[in-house]
Amino acid sequence: MKLFEFERHFPDEESCRNRFRDLRLKQGVVCPKCGCTHHYWKSDKGMFQCKECGHRQSLRYGTVMQGSKLPFRYWFIAMHLLTATKHTFSAAELQRQLGHNRYQPIWEMVHKIRSVMGQRDSEYMLTYSVELDEGFFTVGTPRKEEKMVQGSKERKATVLVMAESIEVEKPKPNMKKKKVGHLKMIVIPDTKKSTITEKAVDIIP
Repeated sequence: MKLFEFERHFPDEESCRNRFRDLRLKQGVVCPKCGCTHHYWKSDKGMFQCKECGHRQSLRYGTVMQGSKLPFRYWFIAMHLLTATKHTFSAAELQRQLGHNRYQPIWEMVHKIRSVMGQRDSEYMLTYSVELDEGFFTVGTPRKEEKMVQGSKERKATVLVMAESIEVEKPKPNMKKKKVGHLKMIVIPDTKKSTITEKAVDIIP
């Protein structure tokens, strides 16, 4: 999705919240108390309510957003920037783009998203033609007893980026003949040919 398309689909907080609610309903909401999968949305409370036991859960519960007080639109923007391009965005740059005062909650959001992306990577193998490239991501873990400040304790990690390149059947005029499928990203110690080959063999059948 291009940036202007993102802005059209998600112009404000309400549009992001509604979209996230619809996605959760489509995926299926499970009651943490009784295990029931039938819920309805209480718009006056902004929560899901179980039809079986009446237990309520927040829209963020059980998701990567759980425990966060950041706006839904922050999360949508971060997910878009981190997945729509191979170029990386540091937490500091994202904070600047969002105009948010505090660095630590933005840092935590970015690392939660990257953690989920890493977990998803292990669930599938790449097929079709696979294109490889390297990227450099800002990483670092603050100690629990200290606050994370902008630019502190950050380092760059080398990441192998692999993308499925799928042929488009009957492409329209001026349309690209290939499209990107699944992506995989793996932290590697260096960009030597032997290192890249070893990692690619484990992922590409």
